[in-house]
Amino acid sequence: MVTVLTRTEPDARPLVGVALVTLAVLFFALGDVLTKGLTARYPIPMIVAVRYLASLILLAVFVWPRMRSRLWKTERTGLVLLRGCTLALASLTMGLALRLMPVGETIAIMYVSPFAVMAIAVPLLGEKVTPVGWFFAILGFCGVLLIMRPGGGLDPVGVLWALLNAACATAYHLLTRVLSRTETSIALIFHVTLVGAIFFSVLALPTLNDPLPSLPDFGAMVLLGVFATSGHFLFAVAYRHAPASLIAPVNYLHLVWAALLGWLVFGDLPDGISMIGIAMIILAGVCLALQSHLQRH
Repeated sequence: MVTVLTRTEPDARPLVGVALVTLAVLFFALGDVLTKGLTARYPIPMIVAVRYLASLILLAVFVWPRMRSRLWKTERTGLVLLRGCTLALASLTMGLALRLMPVGETIAIMYVSPFAVMAIAVPLLGEKVTPVGWFFAILGFCGVLLIMRPGGGLDPVGVLWALLNAACATAYHLLTRVLSRTETSIALIFHVTLVGAIFFSVLALPTLNDPLPSLPDFGAMVLLGVFATSGHFLFAVAYRHAPASLIAPVNYLHLVWAALLGWLVFGDLPDGISMIGIAMIILAGVCLALQSHLQRH
């Protein structure tokens, strides 16, 4: 799940936008699978530090020469840095959850965040939600409850980390809504990358006494950064070709990719009840996005 905001107007190529988002969420799901595999062998701070440093290098090489100071220029720097800290904590809790749980169920629990954002935005940002909107939000929450149900076979500690991840993601997206009024998309991406690189580099220092990753595993950690940066870039380009209301439902393909790749790589297939829960989350999210689209038109 990702929020990338751009001030560029869409230019009526909706199928291109949908295709780009489909590829972007595939990159994110591939990153989830890589993270789970790496956490079985290496400390999470080491993995995520390399991922953020790789993303920072990519921004420096490909974006800085064109953007220069616009890459980091902000109006509300304190809130921008706070947003970066919430995403860093989300990355940490995601790694801890993936270490203990299947990819599909972990990502599904994370997707409680859009519904929480909608609920909190009512008193915090003064947004309005229709009765139909509340119905689908409750449907999405119920889908998450089905996945987390007692006796479902998920590690309770892993579920706790996934819920903390959803809480961090909720704060992150609420801050994104506030900051989108004053900040550019590329500056927001740069600062979350910079904060993450510093945060995890510091956390990774004590792990330098541990065995260093093999060359293939180090390459996989770098690939995490490539997937993340490429995914954010594809989202930014997608918003130039299609409206947000059309792109939003495609986000939920992340759940499909995550469950499919988790099964192919680790043999983790959600049971029948969890599959129903995942389907409820996808249905609720897509319907909320379509309702938003219809209200605007």
